[in-house]
Amino acid sequence: MSPPPPNDAIYLDHAATTPVDPAVVEAMLPYFTERFGNPSSIYQLGQESRSALDRSRAAIASVLGCRPSEIVFTSGATEADNLALSGVAWHHRLGASQGNRSHIVTTAIEHSAVLATARWLERQGFDVTYVQCDKEGLVPVEEVAAALKPETCLISVTYANNEVGSIQPIREIGALARDRGIPFHTDAVQAAGSLPLRVDDLNVDLLTLAAHKFYGPKGVGLLYVRKQTPIAYQQHGGGQESGRRGGTENVPLVVGMAVALDQAERGRSGYNAHCATLRDRLLDGLRSAIPEVALNGPAVLGRRLANNANVSLPGIQGETVLLSLDMQGIAASAGSACSVGNSQPSHVLQAMGLSDERIRSSLRFTVGWSNTPQQIDETVDVLVETVERERSLAGVA
Repeated sequence: MSPPPPNDAIYLDHAATTPVDPAVVEAMLPYFTERFGNPSSIYQLGQESRSALDRSRAAIASVLGCRPSEIVFTSGATEADNLALSGVAWHHRLGASQGNRSHIVTTAIEHSAVLATARWLERQGFDVTYVQCDKEGLVPVEEVAAALKPETCLISVTYANNEVGSIQPIREIGALARDRGIPFHTDAVQAAGSLPLRVDDLNVDLLTLAAHKFYGPKGVGLLYVRKQTPIAYQQHGGGQESGRRGGTENVPLVVGMAVALDQAERGRSGYNAHCATLRDRLLDGLRSAIPEVALNGPAVLGRRLANNANVSLPGIQGETVLLSLDMQGIAASAGSACSVGNSQPSHVLQAMGLSDERIRSSLRFTVGWSNTPQQIDETVDVLVETVERERSLAGVA
């Protein structure tokens, strides 16, 4: 279990990042200090680091139900998503007959790391189809099937959405991809610690994770690549990661990621129960005080992450309320942490068909291990007071 944030802050943005668990810090420390060797070195100090990498790879493979050799360590989810899409696309392009355009199927509600890569590939001449979601942020399997073409080389669908927590039918989409012989990638960043990750059960060929989403360190992630998946690796250099990603491995962070993922998987049931209780307490409190509050995304008992509550509060500006909450020691968000500084409305909520007014009044609360019922009650009280004040200033009854 992670420590509470400093200064008695109420942290309700665990979808953006999580505090590093003390056990993870403890596991990493020796590899920052006395066990600092380069894992490519042949002497004992280097081989201690090599052994740590191997143990970490095996521990992660155990959680994913895959071979250790199928894991490629990266600097995070963004790199892994880029590698998955670009790697498969370029392998197909280089091996395709002249003039045959490669085709990728993804969705309109992917994380920006996937969408930006897909758009870049479009500029390189690839064909991309963006499948739409329904009003709850769920992607219909039949829509994915309808988007497929004979030249489709990759399907990429996120496992659980980072804004509204919608859990996609990954197994069914994966089965469809397997029947068609098409590689299937999922960004599972938000799923780790909340949903099953065994790759054979999910029918995935490529899977992305980032350690800082499950109480591990920032700056490290991975891409699972099923054996014989067609992919052109993008980062060349010293031959690390079996020649798949050049550059000296970040041993301390890899060790931390392995410990964090093992703990996340072992504590998954308890984590979901803890988060669902707090999430429901938050929603019940808001609905009692502000009856017109609207939940964005799937119904709580439906296909939604247990820690996610994305709501719209009519008559307010979401970002204005967030600033007020921050001044009172409460951290939440208006959507993806990767979109900070972007004045554009949420592409996820737009794809769900929400009005501009409802999108502007949306807030995302994502609870975690450090949160308590008392914190949730305090948040509801502060939020209700803030909303009433903002509405009064705006002249909204």
